[in-house]
Amino acid sequence: MRPEQDFATVAERVSALNDRFRHHAAGAVLREALNARETGRVALVSSFGAESVVLLHLAAIVRPDIPVLFIDTEMLFPETLQYQVDVAEKLGMTNVQIIRASRTQLAAQDPDGTLNQRDTDACCALRKTIPLEAALTPYDAWITGRKRFQSGTRAALQFFEAEGDRRIKINPLAHWDPSDVQDYIWNNKLPRHPLVAQGYPSIGCAPCTSKVAEGEDPRAGRWRGAEKEECGIHFIDGKMVRGPLKETVA
Repeated sequence: MRPEQDFATVAERVSALNDRFRHHAAGAVLREALNARETGRVALVSSFGAESVVLLHLAAIVRPDIPVLFIDTEMLFPETLQYQVDVAEKLGMTNVQIIRASRTQLAAQDPDGTLNQRDTDACCALRKTIPLEAALTPYDAWITGRKRFQSGTRAALQFFEAEGDRRIKINPLAHWDPSDVQDYIWNNKLPRHPLVAQGYPSIGCAPCTSKVAEGEDPRAGRWRGAEKEECGIHFIDGKMVRGPLKETVA
């Protein structure tokens, strides 16, 4: 289903959606977003990371055949790859699509697999951003698990965002806090990523993810020691992010 033509731009559709669902709970936002005329064709993008099971479970309740795009950077922890298989099976998700970088581009730009040691932005672009952008081409909107509490750069996150004039980004869990996430996992007896218990509250690629000490920002272990907070998958005003984001006010 394509978005209705009476909403001429992505920004207008986003504004209408945020006005309509401003006071809704996460489950209602997700359910309605999958059926709203403004959103069109929707995919869910999941890293199958530390908190991913919450959003996956909410989506599986509403539409277990929703397209789930999982980016295998080929540098993920083995535990993440197994967790992806286990969670999809447990939740009955029937349309998980594995996304990888093209062999040609990998051979040209990272033949020995060490690009992450020289240029993390280029590595993220090659293995995450470019493959995901290609995979999202057929869709009008995509669902993320981002939350305001995860970092200062996400403090003003809304349920719906305009990704330039191309797509809508849907963040059903934007207003959840850490206790909401943990309570939902516990109450629904959902499987936890095995690395969480080992001190990894935010999990990305193995070479660029480290353990987080008590009291640190949950994402402190991502690209530790570098001025980088996002992998570049998320766009601001239609532009690909390279490096840290400036905090904005809604």
